[in-house]
Amino acid sequence: MDTTDLDLVKRTQLGDRHAFDLLVIKYQRRIAYVISRYIRSPQQVEEVTQEAFVNAYRGILTFQGKSQFSTWLHRIGVNAAKNHLSAERVRLSLYEPSYNVETNELIEPVIIDTEDPERLLIAKQLAEGISNALKILPKDLCQAITLREINGMSYSEIAVVMKCPLGTVRSRISRAREIMTDSLRPLLEPHRDRRAR
Repeated sequence: MDTTDLDLVKRTQLGDRHAFDLLVIKYQRRIAYVISRYIRSPQQVEEVTQEAFVNAYRGILTFQGKSQFSTWLHRIGVNAAKNHLSAERVRLSLYEPSYNVETNELIEPVIIDTEDPERLLIAKQLAEGISNALKILPKDLCQAITLREINGMSYSEIAVVMKCPLGTVRSRISRAREIMTDSLRPLLEPHRDRRAR
């Protein structure tokens, strides 16, 4: 395990909230990315990410260091996403159409979508862009970046899985990020320009 992570976990278990805040800063983007594989709404991704870290904080005493902290946190993120989706399905199932006895017609429920359509479109385009960017990567780069960013593995764990030196893992992930950044730039630039206005 990363000694810094282990130290921060132990400090958190002893009641040091600031130590946990440092873990949040370190892993927030990665867990949000994991959750975004299940949930498309940026706002909901943000909410579920916060929920995942709340769950991690509540359960930090159960972490015994038998696995990487990042792997443990990854599982909590996935579970939070799945729980959210289950709750959404239950919520939608409550919107059963009612029956108007006087007119003998079904009354369809009105569900108001409070999401920003533009944000949903951007999120959809980015998700598709990331998927397409992964497809153009050479197999070894795709595997390395997927194990790192989606599965939350450490560089040393990836080196074991891919049966290659640690330095090779680092270079593959670095190269994969460069290629994906170049591929996604056309999608990101228009939105940067709009925010700058």
